Amino acid sequence: MTTAQRPTARDARLEQLNHLIIEGIRDKKGKNIVQLDLRHLGDAPADFFIICEGDSSTHIKAISDSIYKKVKEEMLTMPSHTEGTLNARWVLMDYFNTVVHVFYPETREFYDIEQLWSDADATEFAEV
Repeated sequence: MTTAQRPTARDARLEQLNHLIIEGIRDKKGKNIVQLDLRHLGDAPADFFIICEGDSSTHIKAISDSIYKKVKEEMLTMPSHTEGTLNARWVLMDYFNTVVHVFYPETREFYDIEQLWSDADATEFAEV
């Protein structure tokens, strides 16, 4: 393994962050979880997007609160920016390298981020 291929501490931390975000979503039964790996795209605003949806504004708020709490407790990290919690139709949580999108199903369909970033490598996560 060459130095360029060896995982760095930054990679390990990013992997841990993404894992905790997915756990936070699953803890509140978030649906249709997709991770988009944007690292090979030159114009991407982040390394990863993690996208999911909830059934109601209450559910969406619970998912975003779960992510916030889990990442803060485990990694002592908070998002640099959060928006959309007031109406909770689309909550965005910016962890700099990973941006989380928690959508209401109709809002997710309207913005269709997966299609917008269709060049990204997508990983779907089964619901638990």
